[in-house]
Amino acid sequence: MTDKTSQTPAPPHPPKAQGPDLFTWEFATDPYPAYAWLRENSPVHRTTLPSGVDAWLVTRYADARHALADQRLSKNPAHHAEPAHAKGKTGIPGERKAELMTHLLNIDPPDHTRLRRLVAKAFTPRRVAEFAPRVQELTDRLIDRFVAEGSADLIHEFAFPLPIYAICDLLGVPREDQDDFRDWAGMMIRHGGGPRGGVARSVKKMRGYLAELIHRKRLDPGDDLISGLIRASDHGEHLTENEAAAMAFILLFAGFETTVNLIGNGTYALLTHPEQRERLQRALAAGDTALLATGVEELLRFDGPVELATWRFATEALTIGGQDIAAGDPVLVVLAAADRDPARFAEPDTLDLSRTDNQHLGYGHGIHYCLGAPLARLEGQTALATLLRRLPDLQLAGDPADLRWRGGLIMRGLRTLPVEFTTAQRTVPGEAHGDGPSGM
Repeated sequence: MTDKTSQTPAPPHPPKAQGPDLFTWEFATDPYPAYAWLRENSPVHRTTLPSGVDAWLVTRYADARHALADQRLSKNPAHHAEPAHAKGKTGIPGERKAELMTHLLNIDPPDHTRLRRLVAKAFTPRRVAEFAPRVQELTDRLIDRFVAEGSADLIHEFAFPLPIYAICDLLGVPREDQDDFRDWAGMMIRHGGGPRGGVARSVKKMRGYLAELIHRKRLDPGDDLISGLIRASDHGEHLTENEAAAMAFILLFAGFETTVNLIGNGTYALLTHPEQRERLQRALAAGDTALLATGVEELLRFDGPVELATWRFATEALTIGGQDIAAGDPVLVVLAAADRDPARFAEPDTLDLSRTDNQHLGYGHGIHYCLGAPLARLEGQTALATLLRRLPDLQLAGDPADLRWRGGLIMRGLRTLPVEFTTAQRTVPGEAHGDGPSGM
């Protein structure tokens, strides 16, 4: 038997490289200069996060793409060699206590393979194409609510509710319950901006509701994603109730905030790059949607909705970009930095909606590539095209310097996006719609 006390201790971590201040409000407003410094001077950078957790940031495109597909980097938090002060700080607040950990962002093969196969059926190209009319209907009805006002907050009134109602429809959440989901989701994306413990309380409420909804769907299934997960469980796929609830939870959580930020960041980028916005408007007026398709991909690259990929943990000692990583260390791939890497993208700080050589990492890479990417692209393209067609003189209301970005580690998005435009009558047939999803 080996005497553990005689083993050579693990070498200490190297000192953290000096560099720009990270995770300040100024950094949140424009992180790209800091990321450029890291790519050049400390491409795999050890830092202390605002939560107190030490982690490695991977910033170069080639390293990032490799790390995203490296099976030695586990998604399972059990592999984190976490000190006491960092315990429970590497995931969504409250998900541990609510027994919502067994979802795609926290597991590895073979469980990941099994669960992803079940959920993938909901996001096939055919299923997403069938959902397109509903997305267009939601988009037009949300615009109907403010089109006659001459101004709006596009985050609160448009970018946020659109994906919430869409993902609720896909999951099978009844229309009369969707406002509750909107409230819980709103608390979750506020990150540090809400009351203390608000995110964990919202997660707990959502967990309770999902348990009840799963029970109701077992008794009366429909043609929705939760019913599909239940049917798979009943037909030998061995999906536990906790797994079903966790899957529904993460699909809601990951399925709306990315799209909120895609629409918000994308609209902001277009409004602050008028020549690109005018190109897109001309193309849409001519019935040409090719620029819309490449444009959304470019918006995902230029200022995408996911700044850092979700947590990974080294299962063994490994090297990334020449930097040694110890077993148990957290690794965060900085998608926003990789997608501005001049070694991969020509003129990376320039917004070019016609860019075609654009293998961005905005939705990840490898086995954890975002399942909902086809739906997010559909919602992003529909939302942006409809805004530009129906509100052709849309412009920012106020100074861009006054805008604030939400705090948070993983996502990148605006708190508000005040805009103004020429008032107009509804261009979509129908009566005025109420505030709740029943009018949706």
